[in-house]
Amino acid sequence: MFIGEYSHNLDDKGRLAIPIKFRQALKKGAVVTRGLDSCLFLYTCDEWQKLAEKLAALPISQANSRAFARLMLAGAMDVEVDKQGRVILPEYLRHFAGLKKGVIVAGLYSRLEIWDETKWGMYKGQTEAESGNIAERMGELGV
Repeated sequence: MFIGEYSHNLDDKGRLAIPIKFRQALKKGAVVTRGLDSCLFLYTCDEWQKLAEKLAALPISQANSRAFARLMLAGAMDVEVDKQGRVILPEYLRHFAGLKKGVIVAGLYSRLEIWDETKWGMYKGQTEAESGNIAERMGELGV
């Protein structure tokens, strides 16, 4: 289970240090892809397999299904954690998420999200300001 929020830096080669507590789970490799809200999603291979199967089963006749599958699957890249605990984030994904130097790695149970530090601050501020309304809507979903 991935939880927590960690601040790291990208180096000049696009390498990102994975928080120590997550490295063991990613030892067998991982998949990074375009996420939502201008971040990247990073999955273990097992979690990625589950998601990819669901995406492949979406109806090809629906434009939104095709678009979402393309976003997630076409943008995906296998990554490995090196001996220093880093992964190389492909340039096209760094560009998509607007990643510069400062990066936030956020654990969200079955995935990690990788955010530009400034964008994360703005997103988090907006979400915290709306937390009451969000909680009310979650109640309607049984949470």
